[in-house]
Amino acid sequence: MTGEVLDGLTSDPVHMGWMQGSPPLADKLLLASRADHMRFPMIRWSYSNMRQFVPSCRVGAGAGGTPFARALRDDLSDAMFVPLGADTPISFVDSLTEAFTDGILVLHRGEVVFERWFGVTEPETRHIAFSVTKSFVGTLAEILIDEGRLDPGAPVASYLPELASGGFGDATVLQIMNMTTALDFSEDYADPNSGIGAYSAALALTPRPADYSGPTSLCSFLPTISKAGEHGQGFTYRTPNTEVLAWLLARIEGKHLADVLSERLWQPLGMLGDADLIVDQAGMAFAGGGLNLRLEDLARFGEAMRLGGNGVIPTGVVERVRKGGDPAHFDRNRYPQLPGWSYGSQWWHSHNNRGCFSARGIHGQTLWVDPAAEMTVARFASHPIAANGANDPLSLPAWAALADALSR
Repeated sequence: MTGEVLDGLTSDPVHMGWMQGSPPLADKLLLASRADHMRFPMIRWSYSNMRQFVPSCRVGAGAGGTPFARALRDDLSDAMFVPLGADTPISFVDSLTEAFTDGILVLHRGEVVFERWFGVTEPETRHIAFSVTKSFVGTLAEILIDEGRLDPGAPVASYLPELASGGFGDATVLQIMNMTTALDFSEDYADPNSGIGAYSAALALTPRPADYSGPTSLCSFLPTISKAGEHGQGFTYRTPNTEVLAWLLARIEGKHLADVLSERLWQPLGMLGDADLIVDQAGMAFAGGGLNLRLEDLARFGEAMRLGGNGVIPTGVVERVRKGGDPAHFDRNRYPQLPGWSYGSQWWHSHNNRGCFSARGIHGQTLWVDPAAEMTVARFASHPIAANGANDPLSLPAWAALADALSR
């Protein structure tokens, strides 16, 4: 297969034969010791099976909820749109393989109107959501603010004295939530020497180098990030903000983040199944991107946000989330495909006439909520390029085309 360029069809994990057989053949075996679970095309299998590669803890569901009703509409497959920067239209169903989709659910007025599964991803699969996890954490923080237990204007160090001498110490909780902190940290997924590389090494998402001598847990890594400038001047996407926010939640609640998720969201929302949350060697949650869950449970979270909280998430929390951040803080140069957007409460906001907001994760993980169209989209994917800029030219017009079709 040397030199072959794999697309969404030829990289299908079943077609590739990953981890098939008892035991798998040597050239089909995926090993954490080689970081196979984070390399394309192996990610097309591993992202649906992350428990086999890294440690995790359980986010417990209750007795089990009721699946969404199905009212499937075949016509949505043929919804046409023109990808950003392109001239030729494409159908929605054809766009799915181009986006390396693993599974997708489209809800309209609380019913599943479109559903597709690819490769080894199935309805009960716990697929990694990556940074979609952040929006769960941000929502939990807003709940504690609503209860008066977390002060958005307080400095982080007042809750976590361990961070007093680092870059986070004098940042406010709100600045952490909106990622307007000024930190000496680069999140460039293509640069192994960027801050995200050091963060990953502390987490041990992939094996550390043999001569590694840096932090070996998130709690020991976060204080090493220094300040660079003044907080509150602009939005810069940095995952360690979420790790600090989750540490705050766990400290205030006196419980592991997995238990907070279970008690505050999983059980009361009636999620269909347990989830898995990746942890570091000290047992601290990988809050910036470690949630592995069923796609229908992701859609259930989005639908609850669309409907004002479903009696579980306070209405004021939903209103603050849907308001978004300050568009003036958004970096238009870094996100040219997202004009007029903002980031707030660990959610992305389009500020268009539909009031759409979304949770986004690398390699194409998406929760898209369109209140005006009464639509929620949940997608898992394993795109070879991490940054969402590779997927947005297809995804953003696809969601608009679906909304238009459902609004007729």
